[in-house]
Formats: sequence, structure tokens, C-alpha cells
Amino acid sequence: MTMTFRRKAMGAALALAMGAGFGVMPAAAEGPESTDPIKIALFDWTSVNLNATILAKILKSYGYNTELVTSDYLASIQTGLRTGDLTIGMEYWDTTAREAMADADASGETENLGPIGPKAKEEWWFPEYMKEKCPGLPNWEALKGCAEAFSTPETAPKGRYLGGPVTWGGFDDERVEALDLPFEVVHAGTDAAMFAELESAYQRQAPIILWIYTPHWAPAKYKGEWVQFPEWTPECYSDPAWGSNPDKAYDCGKPHGEIYKYSWKGFAEKWPVAHKIAKNMKFSDDEMNALIGQVDLDKKSLDEVADAWIAANQDKIKQWAQ
Repeated sequence: MTMTFRRKAMGAALALAMGAGFGVMPAAAEGPESTDPIKIALFDWTSVNLNATILAKILKSYGYNTELVTSDYLASIQTGLRTGDLTIGMEYWDTTAREAMADADASGETENLGPIGPKAKEEWWFPEYMKEKCPGLPNWEALKGCAEAFSTPETAPKGRYLGGPVTWGGFDDERVEALDLPFEVVHAGTDAAMFAELESAYQRQAPIILWIYTPHWAPAKYKGEWVQFPEWTPECYSDPAWGSNPDKAYDCGKPHGEIYKYSWKGFAEKWPVAHKIAKNMKFSDDEMNALIGQVDLDKKSLDEVADAWIAANQDKIKQWAQ
């Protein structure tokens, strides 16, 4: 690996101090190219914060100064990464951030560091027991005739759709309007609150339809299906004339695709080895689902899960730095 040589003595001390915490590989023999903090975005779901924590710990073992910064998902790529107030965000989903990523690419102020590994899917989801009350599911058109089966006292006779936090985007309000669905979109305050409500409803066999995504443990833990909307195309989001509603865009499901890492454009020049590690960092679907489950289901801390993964994957981390 190549690094701007500062002082071998400094590098050796950093290697000892930073690597000792969880037995990772020795840090680079040289000091970090810059001692300015590498600012890694935290959002409001588990996988991205786990990825951010793992990266921060790895970079610290190489002597870097890192900060985990609580950020707004879409605003982070629209502003923070462009100005350098943030250095890197670990997850931008094709399903919800496609337009923001395209705009960031066009700006020339960010860098797409490639996929983190798992494929993204986000869509309306219902427990299997709801098919008894809405037999036409998973076809989306069935929701027009059985919305009341998903209603609450606050939304009746309209159904209640539990969406993700508003910061996630996703165009669910626009989708309901474009497809003329008799549903009210209620946004969960947090990722944890959304899945706590699913757990409660599922145990009581109570009505619920909500935003589920993968990679995540929920599709494996709970028996259910995603609603089958008209297949997404770029035109569905950009051209109102496309689709069943000639006057409205978003009359389709959500896109599927990759989950990308994005950074400030100056990352590679200022911290080249850290940039290389971040760019090469990848996980498999099964690996990430298991790690998320350790946090959300086994109630381990992000630090505990990150430390254990790093200790078990030293060879992989060394390859990321090469």
C-alpha cells in the first residue's frame, strides 16, 4: 500500500494504540496522510450505522481520525458530501435515492465508491394472515376493494399504510394518489418504531401493511409478501403519461437495485488508503442480514457486533487496503 510518509515512530505508536483494541491487523507503518477527521454519516436504520461503525473502527486501526456524524439521508448526498462537511455515506439505495445520486453525479462534487454488496428491495409488505381479509393480494389492485381491512380508528374507512421515516423518501404519498388507493400514509418516526409496530401487530394477528426492506432480518422472521405493483421504469417517475394514470407520475412500484457508497470528491486525494479501504468494503446479503439480526434481535451493541466482525475478518480487511 502507498501512503504519504510522515514519521515511522508516529505510525508505529498508532498501530499499537489503535490496533490493540480488538486485535486487528497492524496499522500502516506511516502516519495518516491527514489528521483531519474523516466524517462518516449515520442515518436512521441499522445496516448503514453498522457499516459506518465497522469502517470507522477499521480506519482508526490505520491511525485515522474518524467521526460518526448523525445525518439526514437524502440531504447528506444533496449537500453534506458536496461541501465536504461529510466525507462518506455508506448506503444510498437505488430504491429511494436514485434521483439524488444522479444529481450528485452530475454535480461533479461527489464520488460513487461502488456497491456495498447486498441488493436493495423496498416495497409495501403485508403478513400472510392478511390474505384472508384481502384475498386478491399480492396484486396491488386488491387494495382498492379491501382497504378497510387495513384501517384503524384514525384512518377508517381508508386503510393505513405505515411508511418509513419521512427522510427516507420513497414517494409513497405520491404512489397512493397516482394509483387512487384508498389509503392514508402514516410515516413512522424511526426505523425501530416501525418494526416494533410490526412485531406487535404480527403477534396479535392484527391488520398491518407497511414498508419492508431488504437486506434486513424481517422478511425471514415474518411470513408475508410484498405487494405487486406495476413494475418500475424510469419513465414512471419522470413522465406522467406513462402507466395507468395518464396525469400522475409514480403510478408503479419502487425500483430495485444496488446500495451504493458515496464520498466527497476530495476523499481519495486527502486520505488515499482510507479511500481504498472504503471503496473495496463489501458484504454479502447473508452476511449483512446476520449482522443486522445480531443488533436488532439479539440486542447487541453496534460496537460489539463491529468488533467481533473485525476480529474475525482481518485477512479480508487487509485485502481491502491493498
